[in-house]
Amino acid sequence: MDKDRIEGAGKQAKGKVKEAWGKVTGDAKTEAEGKADNAEGRVQNAVGGMKDSAREARDKVTGKE
Repeated sequence: MDKDRIEGAGKQAKGKVKEAWGKVTGDAKTEAEGKADNAEGRVQNAVGGMKDSAREARDKVTGKE
């Protein structure tokens, strides 16, 4: 598993918590920051997934399974 997937999942979790905290406290800035962190985490997770897929395809072609 690519490190980007792990870091992305962490950012998503952090973003969700931050967003919820912003909603509870009525802090629009914190809520927006949470949404941004969550979106960044989703992108990073997707990049990691693509890296994993590319690595698997390379290993199939080279016979490293």
